[in-house]
Amino acid sequence: MTRLTGTALRLTVFVGESDTWHRRPLCSEIVHRAHAAGLAGASVFRGIEGFGASSLIHTSRLLSLSEDLPVAVVIVDTEERVRAFLPQLDELVTEGLVTLDACEVIRYTGRGAGDGDGPGPGARGGTAS
Repeated sequence: MTRLTGTALRLTVFVGESDTWHRRPLCSEIVHRAHAAGLAGASVFRGIEGFGASSLIHTSRLLSLSEDLPVAVVIVDTEERVRAFLPQLDELVTEGLVTLDACEVIRYTGRGAGDGDGPGPGARGGTAS
């Protein structure tokens, strides 16, 4: 498991839900490439409403406009590893927004870490503390 604490970089990629890369959802391709690159982790968040450079508002509230909802792929890792991954995004993201933010990792643990705190992040049925 990758160890990650302290100063890090958060990479956020905003694309449309209908964006694809070789007939595969673009957000899925980004996640799989991040995994193959050994990055600490990636999560995809589906938006309920938004607009981008096209200025078209996409919303889940109107069926006719819900075909291309916004999606954000968030990746956090060391600055060196995130910056090394950026050339892959140049190839993949032809429309969208890519941002970088400095952040601080307070805790990064997975299931079975043996810390006695119970389920790790993303476990079903756990309680937040």
